[in-house]
Amino acid sequence: MKIAIIVNLTKEKAISCSRDIIALLKKGQAEILMPPDCRNYYKNEDVQICDSIESMFEQSDAAITVGGDGTIIHAAKYAARSDTPLIGVNVGRLGFAANVEINEIESLTKLLSGDYTVESRTLLDVEVVKPKGSSHHLAVNDAVVAHGQLSKIVDLQLWLDGTPISKYRADGLLFSTPTGSTAYSLSAGGPILSPQMECILMTPVCPHSLFSRSVLFEGSAELAVTVKIPPECSCLLTIDGERNINILEDDRVIIRKSELKLKLLSVKSYNFYTKLNEKLKERELS
Repeated sequence: MKIAIIVNLTKEKAISCSRDIIALLKKGQAEILMPPDCRNYYKNEDVQICDSIESMFEQSDAAITVGGDGTIIHAAKYAARSDTPLIGVNVGRLGFAANVEINEIESLTKLLSGDYTVESRTLLDVEVVKPKGSSHHLAVNDAVVAHGQLSKIVDLQLWLDGTPISKYRADGLLFSTPTGSTAYSLSAGGPILSPQMECILMTPVCPHSLFSRSVLFEGSAELAVTVKIPPECSCLLTIDGERNINILEDDRVIIRKSELKLKLLSVKSYNFYTKLNEKLKERELS
């Protein structure tokens, strides 16, 4: 079995933990693949360093991330495009998306015996339409259309299936997957959704109205946003907190459910809401 391992190389604990995982899986005769940025960190381990992260995922039967939720989100986009199932080992503070804690890595041997389950997660296809063309971006957690550096609110028009349905004066509009409902959306006052749902959650960010609330749209909905930007201000589209794209008044941001799915592996049985309560308690104490 070929297993890819993606590591948050900024965390020494993640590097150390990944070495233990490599040794554990090698005992089970697994072949370990790693991305190019790991080359100088794993010279003493018997691993295959791939030419690119894309080729690594294309060759792998499964992938393991070692880090926090950010590591999972970054890897998830490659995993979804190659249809590679993914599992996260949490060495961060909360790790909502991770299935395995650092003291549970022995359970990863279940990947070799097939003793695991697979959850399918909804992703967002975010299209940016500009006068000179369009581009598509994949979102695992969320996409946010919001004002730039200057703290001035913007006017946003929301469209549903080509029809204008509502106007918002706010810092921005946040579009979330069910998986992302426990991330930025939760901090913005949005509801918690079961990650297996197929829908799109829209939450206004700091709206200039007491009556602006989150709205849940069915998975087949096509949403779009246009903006009116105050003078000397800017507007940004942010994808999963990783990528920023400048949005102008002539642009349109279209949000729809992606045809791609993220396959998350689970090597232990758990109740989502029980795990959620535990993680939220940890957040309060941290």
